[in-house]
Amino acid sequence: MPTAAAPIISSVQKLVLYETRARYFLVGSNHAETKYRVLKIDRTEPKDLVVIDDRHVYTQQEVRELLGRLDLGNRTKMGQKGSSGLFRAVSAFGVVGFVRFLEGYYIVLITKRRKMADIGGHAIYKIEDTNMIYIPNDSVRITHPDEARYLRIFQNVDLSSNFYFSYSYDLSHSLQYNLTVLRMPLEMLKSEPTQARQESFDIFEDEGLITQGGSGVFGICSEPYMKYVWNGELLDIIKNTVHRDWLLYIIHGFCGQSKLLIYGRPVYVTLIARRSSKFAGTRFLKRGANCEGDVANEVETEQILCDASVMSFTAGSYSSYVQVRGSVPLYWSQDISTMMPKPPITLDQADPFAHVAALHFDQMLQRFGSPIIILNLVKEREKRKHERILSEELVAAVTYLNQFLPPEHTIVYIPWDMAKYTKSKLCNVLDRLNVIAESVVKKTGFFVNRPDSYCSILRPDEKWNELGGCVTPTGRLQTGILRTNCVDCLDRTNTAQFMVGKCALAYQLYSLGLIDKPNLQFDTDAVRLFEELYEDHGDTLSLQYGGSQLVHRVKTYRKIAPWTQHSKDIMQTLSRYYSNAFSDADRQDSINLFLGVFHPTEGKPHLWELPTDFYLHHKNTMRLLPTRRSYTYWWTPEVIKHLPLPYDEVICAANLKKLVVKKFHRYEEEIDIHNEFFRPYELSSFDDTFCLAMTSSARDFMPKTVGIDPSPFTVRKPDETGKSVLGNKSNREEAILQRKTAASAPPPPSEEAVSSSSEDDSGTDREDEGSVSQRSTPVKMTDTGDSAKVTENMVQPMKEVYGINLSDGLSEEDFSIYSRFVQLGQSQHKQDRGSQQLCSRHSDGVIKLEVLAMYPIANLELLILLHLPRECWRLCHKHAPPCPAENS
Repeated sequence: MPTAAAPIISSVQKLVLYETRARYFLVGSNHAETKYRVLKIDRTEPKDLVVIDDRHVYTQQEVRELLGRLDLGNRTKMGQKGSSGLFRAVSAFGVVGFVRFLEGYYIVLITKRRKMADIGGHAIYKIEDTNMIYIPNDSVRITHPDEARYLRIFQNVDLSSNFYFSYSYDLSHSLQYNLTVLRMPLEMLKSEPTQARQESFDIFEDEGLITQGGSGVFGICSEPYMKYVWNGELLDIIKNTVHRDWLLYIIHGFCGQSKLLIYGRPVYVTLIARRSSKFAGTRFLKRGANCEGDVANEVETEQILCDASVMSFTAGSYSSYVQVRGSVPLYWSQDISTMMPKPPITLDQADPFAHVAALHFDQMLQRFGSPIIILNLVKEREKRKHERILSEELVAAVTYLNQFLPPEHTIVYIPWDMAKYTKSKLCNVLDRLNVIAESVVKKTGFFVNRPDSYCSILRPDEKWNELGGCVTPTGRLQTGILRTNCVDCLDRTNTAQFMVGKCALAYQLYSLGLIDKPNLQFDTDAVRLFEELYEDHGDTLSLQYGGSQLVHRVKTYRKIAPWTQHSKDIMQTLSRYYSNAFSDADRQDSINLFLGVFHPTEGKPHLWELPTDFYLHHKNTMRLLPTRRSYTYWWTPEVIKHLPLPYDEVICAANLKKLVVKKFHRYEEEIDIHNEFFRPYELSSFDDTFCLAMTSSARDFMPKTVGIDPSPFTVRKPDETGKSVLGNKSNREEAILQRKTAASAPPPPSEEAVSSSSEDDSGTDREDEGSVSQRSTPVKMTDTGDSAKVTENMVQPMKEVYGINLSDGLSEEDFSIYSRFVQLGQSQHKQDRGSQQLCSRHSDGVIKLEVLAMYPIANLELLILLHLPRECWRLCHKHAPPCPAENS
């Protein structure tokens, strides 16, 4: 019987487009190039798309023979050798989709990709370049004068900017959903009624299952969550006619990954942001919500923590936390025709029964469960009513909806005027946010795929015991979501999300047994790494929606930003204003065309002729909606039954229909993630290895001075970070010198010395040691003649390393005792090197010792002067050789 389930890896990862006069042949293969599929695209139809999938899996030899026959059959003259009948047009890594404007269809191919993250061996790629190819040949092409303009508008959506895909990991779903599906009881998978339909889709896929003897693995592939898929409309025309491996779904947003080294143990911190494709657009042109409950600038942000020592989803340790940002779910807008930096906010429609807010929160209950926590950061007190309009309406909507929900599942509303607290000199913004973050994470919990560690049972933490969520025998589930918003959902929202993410990161590290308390402090390597990820995340999302990078960052709210940051903030504000005033309209047209919100049609107004796109996004303006929701029972009945669990993750017949289940041999390539990740069939280079090139806490954040505690959870001064040391050219040259002079470095200090020196002004003391590497060798004292030099060399390292405050100079008696023990250590060291066993005879300068204490004396190279009891000093005088100075 099958014993496990695994994600299905797409067998179409490399593509080659071949061209003849009558057809395009798209040949796709897996990465090992052992299995091939062929797609035939007709070029004789001027406006229709004819795609044929023969549904056969070819071997490499069969594909070569097929292409040879096609080449021979398409030559202009039979037997002609000079010209070829089959041309290789382009190589690619995936099909984005097919699109048509006013002429024929285009095919959009991914021609360049770059690996951005790795989750459990599943690679996530960023699109680097694409190619649009017109399908009909010139003989049947019907030209249209406006075709070129539509093509330019479509290509204004830069697919090489923050679009991501994966061949084996569903990016449209959270890690919690993807692993919950894999843990589904196998009896449910075997009894799934739609399995037969999915299996019979490809008549060749069932071959060999009879000879398995019932031993195999279930491969699972889930339907994507179309809200976060950006090429769903482009693939819709072929979705039901081709094999699922041809369908490559892409998301838009952000993806970043960094490596946190905890004493050499690699832990990957991944940040994935999924931007909604519903009601998508630019800053002032898309505000509030549409009639279906989709809000503007809705982004789902997920932070994933995984122990990179173990790659498997079943055996490895994984944790995630999800939060959402989005515009206030009301009918509101801002008029940009006035050319004001802050146009007035207007409520477009009266909604006394909170219909649009009800639709929005019903979607959230279905995807995330309860509780839904709203963190509203808009201004509460203003001289002239501006942002407060939204707060008052949102409070009224939440109050109305909560009176019908069960008390245990009501929407939690947290208003906090962040701008007001920022201006106050008496209030610390981030301290207040940290309190909010703690209460939020305690209510929602987080996802982890392993049970609580035994150490947390032995040493229970008070905060850990108060944690919410759903505890299962296999781990914890996040139930509920934090929804953060300000007016733009950019600067203030990103800082608030960072603070909540920082709090959740502490719990995630604690759950994996990496820290002893679920607390993280600022100015540690771990938080600096996480802060940089969130700033990149915020800059990217801000550019997509607002047209500029973040204006206010975490350092701004900590009030530690350098004075040069103010001029940068001004430039970003001007850039945002320019983008909103002059380029947002064109960007909005491009998004509407790319997402299929607008379809060009002969005889109807063109996209650039429309006075507004309001009716495109609000379908109830064109026709009456078929059903009207209840004003009181505003939720979906099935959703409310399973709360606090999200309905999308509940095992039921409706959710099982969204899965594609197939039975494989245990070592079949479609489910062998080990083979897919390590790729033993190809030559690998360390220089090209992704895990070595990603941002690392040890290389990029940890100080480069010797003797620094390597823990990424140690608080450091701002000028001690690795980025400040390697920030300019001269410091990079210094870093190269560090590696060359590693052997001459003094020994690293103990943890006690680091903790004591970090509290003092050790940052200035260690500036001169910047050229010393962490690798070090012990210092051997070979010359005892120059006493002044020995004293100068020994006192300072002992003070730094062991924290003992010695006097400026040693007394003659102390130095005499020290010299005897140095000689004793040297002689003993020479004797040990000459013989593998202890020598019982006396040698010159060596005294045979009897063990009189429980601590043996061996290989002494340095003596640490400590405060010893009188009896110990008596033994030292008894067994130490006489000093030449005393004999004289």
